[in-house]
Amino acid sequence: MTMEELLAAIANTGFPIAVADYLLIRIESKMDSLSSSLNHL
Repeated sequence: MTMEELLAAIANTGFPIAVADYLLIRIESKMDSLSSSLNHL
């Protein structure tokens, strides 16, 4: 594997991983809020 192929693989997989992490963090805060609301009921 050449350096160009390695950098292309990192570029192709790095963006989807970053987007997935961002969405998981956003969903986690909403799930905490929902859980708190349900416990309050």
